[in-house]
Amino acid sequence: MFQYVIESDTGRKREVNEDRVAVLKRPGGLLLALVADGMGGHNAGDVASRMTVDELGERFMEAGEEMFGTTEAKMAWLSEQVLQVNRAVYEHSITHSECKGMGTTLIAALIEGEDCVLCHIGDSRAYAIGPSMVQITRDHSYVNVLVDNGEITQQQAEDHPKKNWILRSLGTEPDIEREMHHFSLAGISYFLICTDGLSNKLSEREISSIVRSKASLSQKGKALIALANDLGGEDNISFVLLTALGEEV
Repeated sequence: MFQYVIESDTGRKREVNEDRVAVLKRPGGLLLALVADGMGGHNAGDVASRMTVDELGERFMEAGEEMFGTTEAKMAWLSEQVLQVNRAVYEHSITHSECKGMGTTLIAALIEGEDCVLCHIGDSRAYAIGPSMVQITRDHSYVNVLVDNGEITQQQAEDHPKKNWILRSLGTEPDIEREMHHFSLAGISYFLICTDGLSNKLSEREISSIVRSKASLSQKGKALIALANDLGGEDNISFVLLTALGEEV
């Protein structure tokens, strides 16, 4: 049984929180954890991220049980629903002038027992934290293309001036390439999905140190937000932190 904490903070420099996070649970215990980081002029990013999280959440709760019977079924369901939500967000953007060009990143994780199916678009991230901290997703970003081409190192990518240029976002085109993952949470103490407002400000060592402390889960969540703000808080900061260790929430 997973315990979890959800945090979403506007940060110290932004006036609007364009992040959206949620965890939904079906009667059989299947969880859907969602993190979306919206972007677009006139606060349209808020519309994109809210539409994405709300639509996926509704579809998840209304789907028939047969949609989640196997790992393959879960992956097919999640991939197809993200595609449909992408089209809905895109249609909204081209029919509402104030939302033109809006989009959002997405991490959507279906969790049942130790089994996790995940859909990833953009530069929000998923981490597994056990004896070590492992980044499961890889940012769909300009700097990662440079790394792949051998033009810069991974270390240079961390401080690159175009680090935040992402190459994929949900809702900006009628179709979207979804990156799907399937992995086991066995042996993993914590599972973290977050927007770049957290991952850009805190090192993996800082995140792991807070998450693996003896504080309650909610205290850990507050500590992560506080440190990201103390280090500048230039962006919205949002995440879902899950554990199966039976900790005090």
